[in-house]
Amino acid sequence: MSIFTGAGVALITPMKENLEVNYEKMGELIDDQIKNGTDSLIICGTTGEASTLSHEEHIETIRFAAEYTKKRVPVIAGTGSNSTETAIYLSQEAQKAGADGLLLVSPYYNKATQKGLIAHFTAVAKSVDLPIILYNIPGRTGVNILPATVASMVKDVDTIIGMKDATGDISQIAYTMAACDGKLDLYSGNDDMIVPLLSLGGKGVISVLSHVAPRDTHDMVVKYLAGDTKGSLALQMKYIPLIKALFCEVNPIPVKAAMNMLGWNVGSLRMPLSEMEDANAAYLMKELKAVGLM
Repeated sequence: MSIFTGAGVALITPMKENLEVNYEKMGELIDDQIKNGTDSLIICGTTGEASTLSHEEHIETIRFAAEYTKKRVPVIAGTGSNSTETAIYLSQEAQKAGADGLLLVSPYYNKATQKGLIAHFTAVAKSVDLPIILYNIPGRTGVNILPATVASMVKDVDTIIGMKDATGDISQIAYTMAACDGKLDLYSGNDDMIVPLLSLGGKGVISVLSHVAPRDTHDMVVKYLAGDTKGSLALQMKYIPLIKALFCEVNPIPVKAAMNMLGWNVGSLRMPLSEMEDANAAYLMKELKAVGLM
């Protein structure tokens, strides 16, 4: 029931000058990603500024992506919320809009217990008929989905099949994979840890780097899974400095700046996000040039 293997891009949401969603530009980004080997599109996640989209914009953006993509690659919709009722609503609407799967971040701010996390994710899963990837990013949400919790849900809920892990805790990830006994599709949520997570049985990455280096991000996963670990590691090491630059300010500030530097004209960010500091922008440009992207 895997949704995808390889590199999925956590797609930015391009904006017009008036900060409305720029669907025409989103179509151009989708075409470029697919042409360059990206294996899946993740819409309305953290990088897509979902937290500042209205519910109507959120759903319409998912609908546009699904209809425009026309099943060329899977479209995974970010539909998580700190409210279970809202997460159910967004998930059901995403299914109606044509999404192929869901990405559910753990409820933020509320700081649910592990029991509460199980109840929340199970309720959302039972409200739809789509495969679900959990998203564990405690640095943003304030709550950590522990290995035993993941294993319990994978065992008891057929449609909870994967996890995007952005904990940066390789030990916890290893314990999670061991607890799930081969039943969890693992995706790296950190571009600087793609190869380490693949070594623990991962299936790929949900990536920010893919915006600017889609072919190499895809190839990094494909090479590893084909047995070319040296080739995969070489790509990981090549992009470590750029990855650091892409996260020198809170995501998606740098990646939107990078795309504009590369001529994509994806627009600005909705508040409270702000434009990149000049010194950091110069640093980012330097690293884009260092890998031959400018």
